[in-house]
Amino acid sequence: MSDQLKDLSARVAAGSMTRREFMSKAAALGVSAAVASTILAGDAKAATPVAGGSFKMGIQGGESTNSQDPATWASDVPLQGGFLWGEPLVELNSDGSLKGLVAESWEGSDDATVWSFKIRSGVKFSSGADVTADDVLKTMERHSNEDSESGALGIMQGIGSMRTVDDVFEVTLSVGNADLPYLLADYHLIIQPGGGFDDPAAAIGTGPYTLESDEPGVRMVFKRKDDYWGGSQDEVAHYDTVEVIVLNDATARTAALQSGQVDTINRVEPKIAALLDRAPNIDVLSTSGRGHYVFIAHVDTAPFDNLDLRLALKYALNRQEMVDKILQGYGSLGNDIPINAAYPLYDEAIPQREFNLEKAAEHYKKSGHDGSPIVLRTADGAFPGAVDAAALFQQSAQAAGIPLEIKREPNDGYWSEVWNAQPFCCSYWGGRPVQDQMYTTAYLSTADWNDTRWKREDFDAMLLEARAEIDEGKRKEIYSQMGRLLNEEGGVIVPMFNDFVDAMSTSVKGWEANPNGPQMYWKTAKYTWKA
Repeated sequence: MSDQLKDLSARVAAGSMTRREFMSKAAALGVSAAVASTILAGDAKAATPVAGGSFKMGIQGGESTNSQDPATWASDVPLQGGFLWGEPLVELNSDGSLKGLVAESWEGSDDATVWSFKIRSGVKFSSGADVTADDVLKTMERHSNEDSESGALGIMQGIGSMRTVDDVFEVTLSVGNADLPYLLADYHLIIQPGGGFDDPAAAIGTGPYTLESDEPGVRMVFKRKDDYWGGSQDEVAHYDTVEVIVLNDATARTAALQSGQVDTINRVEPKIAALLDRAPNIDVLSTSGRGHYVFIAHVDTAPFDNLDLRLALKYALNRQEMVDKILQGYGSLGNDIPINAAYPLYDEAIPQREFNLEKAAEHYKKSGHDGSPIVLRTADGAFPGAVDAAALFQQSAQAAGIPLEIKREPNDGYWSEVWNAQPFCCSYWGGRPVQDQMYTTAYLSTADWNDTRWKREDFDAMLLEARAEIDEGKRKEIYSQMGRLLNEEGGVIVPMFNDFVDAMSTSVKGWEANPNGPQMYWKTAKYTWKA
């Protein structure tokens, strides 16, 4: 009964249930009006933001090679830190809408080829300088420069020209795109003074905190800005200080939360999530969305340049076993495309690939592979349970006669020396708000983060066609064709879509699920407080 009351009271605090409805349901549970009123009063007080205090985060996904340059961000720790000191033009809300940050408002032409973003007045960088439309322009120019090797390069490819007109940043696209504002919410596109050309890793931005200390792969410490443009400390970014501690080891991460050394952790291992949720003063918070765990193969590198070998590996993967044993129910089946039902215009008619050892053996034989070891690289930090997932894959592949060999790599350096560098490895994607951005970031031929080396002119043409298509029915059909092509011929093997599983001290209030990523899409430190 206590859990039911806790849930009901939380709904009142969130505004999704009236006080009268709560009292009625509490009475049905045998709770007196006096006790119910006391519960409501306590939760109402807890629902009021409190300014001050420190917030410590134990985060997996940090390395000694991490940089404060947004162009390079590829793992959780630098991304979490970056959202504290910096901001893009717009922010993704939990309901899929957009909130203006550096951009006050935006509008597109009827054919979605010209977009204008009005830059908010009064916004200052942490250096004290005013943010101008020219800073925005230069930021976008840096990330569209192939020499920057930015993770946002694929997004910028569709831009024909950019310019500023007074306080307006204007983008003209070579092909219309109704989703452009969503693309410019990408976490790489943090607005920096002068675009970051002079010192891209200076950590000077418009966010609510300033970076006070940075030990890559160890910790970062942030201090609340007194003059944050987004509101007072009573309104937003309530903590005095935020500390991001790198805890790549799952056991150490969990122990730190249980002992009170940190207030929240990401990447709770599904196998311990239910047990951890029963611990006193800890809540396990699971959010379903677009995140997916993957095995990625370079389609331009032997032996993965052989379509039959890729199909052999796909059929040899027991997806249901992985969802059951690795995710423990905190996720769903993948289908060798990076898109699931959480995306708008998803085609549920795309056939689910089944586990089939006979077909796997047939394709492997047809591939003509010489029988030498096929090396799959993995690490604990690739995704929760990645080492175990690789072992399950190895077992099922060997049952089909496929000589899959596992090579365990160190966590430190994995995202710079293994992912997007070695031809076959474990990885993960947090997903993107729309299909265009997911495909543009990782599957467009010119994308810097094309981690399967999928470079197809016909696929690129379909992506551009879908981007310019106003009719949603036609657009959905194009996306369906793209999904089916990638499913059959691509180098991405998607066993499962993962829930984002975080854990947090019950003293932390204001948490809200955001399907765009873990830790409220890395806004926990901005929107929560301690009761």
